[in-house]
Amino acid sequence: MGLVIAGERSGVGKTTVTLALLAALREQGRRVQSFKVGPDYIDPMFHRQVTNRPCYNLDPVLTSEAYVRWVYGEHTRDRPYALIEGVMGLFDGATGVTDWASTAHIARLLELPVLLVLDASRLAGSVAALAHGYRSLDPGLKMAGVVLNRVGSERHLALLRAALDRISMPILGVLRRQDDITIPDRHLGLVPTDELPQLRQILQRLAVLGQQCFAWQQLEPWWRQPPREIPEAPLDNLPQPLASARIAVAWDRAFSFYYPDNLALLQQAGAEVVYWSPLQDQTLPDDIQGLYFGGGFPEVFAEELSHNCRLRQQVQEAVARGLPTYGECGGLMYLCDRIIDFDGRRWPMVGVLPTTVQMGTRLTLGYRQATALQDSLLLPQGVQVWGHEFHRSQLLQSPEAPLYRLRRYDATTSLGNEGWHRGHLQASYVHLHWGGCPEMVTRFVHTCGARSL
Repeated sequence: MGLVIAGERSGVGKTTVTLALLAALREQGRRVQSFKVGPDYIDPMFHRQVTNRPCYNLDPVLTSEAYVRWVYGEHTRDRPYALIEGVMGLFDGATGVTDWASTAHIARLLELPVLLVLDASRLAGSVAALAHGYRSLDPGLKMAGVVLNRVGSERHLALLRAALDRISMPILGVLRRQDDITIPDRHLGLVPTDELPQLRQILQRLAVLGQQCFAWQQLEPWWRQPPREIPEAPLDNLPQPLASARIAVAWDRAFSFYYPDNLALLQQAGAEVVYWSPLQDQTLPDDIQGLYFGGGFPEVFAEELSHNCRLRQQVQEAVARGLPTYGECGGLMYLCDRIIDFDGRRWPMVGVLPTTVQMGTRLTLGYRQATALQDSLLLPQGVQVWGHEFHRSQLLQSPEAPLYRLRRYDATTSLGNEGWHRGHLQASYVHLHWGGCPEMVTRFVHTCGARSL
């Protein structure tokens, strides 16, 4: 039914193997669905470009084990081929102590085999010890075989094959050093697909690589598993909306970090989703009752966003008149007074939050337990939700009445208070997956339905 692509901590090999397999399956006319373990946004963009289908995140921290089972079953209902790209190393969990929320956890939860990607560039006989260690650490995992990455020559491959034969570990794929496909990256990982003029060439190379480098006859039986019964949907109790709402979702090169589940839940809760571009559009969409600014890279496009003065003024006036507005990370940054980019240049933004964003080298990263300190657009006071932070910027002024009290994943380490709440505006660095608390969606849509621009 599916394969989990796992490996060492570096994600480059996993991503290349996953995309090559997806591209080859597409070229073969196979119906395939992809998934990504963890809170990633950019890798799923590449999956979507290959499959022309949304890639769904599998994250039991942001949602739940029940939600992970359901979303996998729901989206493989008519897809005989499924690929799950792992996160970090195979056993690296949310705390680093246990493997909860790791790739191994998801493989066990869904009872799926693991295809292990190993960087063989500096290995010969030792590859057997490495593969044996991964397989034996958790005998409950099903190990389909290995994909050897960055193999140097036929002689090198022969040494690796002889070593793996000793432990009866199948080699299901071989990528040579000359097969390396470089996908540009920057301060938060890979450059998103919308910014790559060479994307078509990259995908074409991946398709060729996928056709040539994998043992397809040996892989096929791992997909021929009888379909399992789809678990009961954990969201069937989503309340019916009291009113419909037309919500404008910012989507362009500056704002593209959205979980597909969040957008689907908006519609399920009664919203009409209207997409627009703060970079290109001169006016807000007509007759909207809410605004949703997801994450992304406003710092990269700060000059263009700043020069769209008419649009910035419209957003400022709409928020001032009480239009329900939700901003997440990049959306928070856009709603501030200004952004100071990596070169120290200052760019005016919307200006509804009295603070400046400054880009820096320090990475803020990790799961967050967020407790609402007051009633807001999405949450009533006292409710706890799980979110995720991932940014290289900081606010120079803090809110007087912060939105959240934050703790690390272990729930014992306090990170202080964070987030802005002003009237019907809510903005925070914390990314939320609404599958973990669908009541947030209903609250948002209900509030929007009672307002108009």
